[in-house]
Amino acid sequence: MSARNLAEVIDGKRLVVCVGSGGVGKTTTAAAIALQAAVAGRKVLVLTIDPARRLANSLGLSRFGNDELQIDLSSLPGVKGELWAMMLDNKKTFDDLIQQIAPDEVRREAILNNRIYRATADNISGSQDYMATEKLHDVVIGGRYDLVVLDTPPVKNALDFLEAPGRLARFLDRRVMKWFLEPYDKERVFGRLLSGTSAVIFRLLSHIFGSEFLDDLSEYFNHFRDLYDGFRERQEAVERMFFDQSATAFLVVCAPNGPSLEVAAFFLDELAKRRMPNPGVIVNQRHVARGVEVSAEAELGAVATASASELSGPTARSLLARLGAAHRRLRELSEHEELLVREVRGHMRGGQSLWSVPRMPEEVHDLNGLSSVGAALLGAQPG
Repeated sequence: MSARNLAEVIDGKRLVVCVGSGGVGKTTTAAAIALQAAVAGRKVLVLTIDPARRLANSLGLSRFGNDELQIDLSSLPGVKGELWAMMLDNKKTFDDLIQQIAPDEVRREAILNNRIYRATADNISGSQDYMATEKLHDVVIGGRYDLVVLDTPPVKNALDFLEAPGRLARFLDRRVMKWFLEPYDKERVFGRLLSGTSAVIFRLLSHIFGSEFLDDLSEYFNHFRDLYDGFRERQEAVERMFFDQSATAFLVVCAPNGPSLEVAAFFLDELAKRRMPNPGVIVNQRHVARGVEVSAEAELGAVATASASELSGPTARSLLARLGAAHRRLRELSEHEELLVREVRGHMRGGQSLWSVPRMPEEVHDLNGLSSVGAALLGAQPG
């Protein structure tokens, strides 16, 4: 395994993508990585999907939206860079995308006002994983930041995000559009206008949905035909970015429990199959205990004796017994987590590392707490 700490891995990267199951601290991990990079002197954007309110509060934000907002880091000492944050607004992202790649204002307004577009936009923009890749294209390829850290959406299918870049380009494949547009081709001889398989099906659909609906559908695909190259170019740019070993890192984030570690192993295998840059795994919220039996009597007996005047004999002995039992349970939990983590190690390849972050005593509710998580995270040695 690699002997690098996480700070060394992230140094020089332009994009860090945190993937894994939900409820494992993935959003906090992404924000903590971004904060530490900003403290070190880089201009960083953390792009989140649906941050918990406490995380928004910890970043000092009362509102979160599709526009980048700078985080005030003046309360932290020694900050050399900038931290910006954005929460993905799916609908606005898709509308902005049309604004950017439409060839002219007339075509842009025609698409945005088309009834079929309004209906399909809600479904396509509802795909958070696809919209996340579109926003990545703008903020990473645009070069406004030294580093972008993405907290991936809690997808139902773990492969959705990895396969997202080409989704709309595949939907708008030229062959698909040709099939829809062929019956409406104004240059075809009128006698052949309603011939062919697609035309027969269109006649059937017109009886069901009405010709006005099909006219809107044809207009929709006709407008998008001119946008196809723009979608394809963006898809290729995002895919190149995902596979760039020097600039991108996919970090698998998990918790020390069976279901989360199973998802982590799955991501390790899938990232390896796709040859996407994956330096390793972050096991968050590990229970850390000394690996030796500790006697509460030996460690705290003197304190209990000194406090004997305030505690009755049975109370002092009971307290020591309970503390000893608590430590034994903690040690057993730590050993159990280690056994689970070993299974994930079996899915790791040469050059990959596993970083463990100890469970924090308190929830993250301000920048200081987020900074503590980041310090523990980026300072963690592989193990």
